[in-house]
Amino acid sequence: MEVSEIITKIKKIEITTRNLVSELFSGEYHSMFKGQGLEFSEVREYQDGDSFRQIDWNVSARMGHPYIKKFEETRELNVIFLIDVSGSTSTGTRSYLKSEYITEITAVLSFSALSNNDKVGLLLFSDQIEKYSPPRKGKKSALRILRDILYHVPKSNGTDLKAAIEYAYQIIPKRSIIFIISDFLAQDYQDSLRILAGKHDVIALRILDKADIELPNCGLIHLADPETGKRFTINTGNRRLRQRYKEAIDKESFEFNETLKKIKVANRTFTTDETYTKKLMELFRARKHRR
Repeated sequence: MEVSEIITKIKKIEITTRNLVSELFSGEYHSMFKGQGLEFSEVREYQDGDSFRQIDWNVSARMGHPYIKKFEETRELNVIFLIDVSGSTSTGTRSYLKSEYITEITAVLSFSALSNNDKVGLLLFSDQIEKYSPPRKGKKSALRILRDILYHVPKSNGTDLKAAIEYAYQIIPKRSIIFIISDFLAQDYQDSLRILAGKHDVIALRILDKADIELPNCGLIHLADPETGKRFTINTGNRRLRQRYKEAIDKESFEFNETLKKIKVANRTFTTDETYTKKLMELFRARKHRR
């Protein structure tokens, strides 16, 4: 896209997502995540209702009566977006390309984070690390993220989710919220994801096109793999072929959800023909109730 097109698109996304953030997400987002830890607030006299576990025995011994040490949760978070820019995300058979859908969800989450004074960062990946921007505060950070996603031309069409996860583990030292936004059409990343989830709070948002889930019945179609360039022809009019395809996808989706459940990575699957609002709200509320 030309620079003017990118600026126009960023403004459109900002306007589209602004009301969602202010009306729907900011309150839910605030209660979705715990802070990074506790920091010292004050020492004061023990009062009825205080927990005995808070008593500072050293101060109490010096003063001759109980004192407690108070701590407050530190609110500031680092929120990092691991965004898949491989060839498969540039496809779409409905109103959105997967990449466009990913950009809009990232915008909503970025502005929600910034409305709570959190920092936002970005890691773009294909089968290599395409770009990394450390977390920063301010509206400019969210706009920079959108610009980078829209403006970036991937060096490769392939996918290596495992390498991206391992890079994130090495490069992000402070415990952070990590959103992995991808179609997850990748192999052998599960062990690396489990290790990353042991260090950070990881949420997987899977973005699929309707055609990823179910073959349309439209006769002979010529296809090209967007990552390898391999071309082939299939007969989608074959009912048995469509059935086998759906069974394979259902099996893969079940295994994906079960694997992430075992390693305690929250996830939601979106298709580009549906609005993301409801599922994001469900995710926020489920995490709030889990606390």
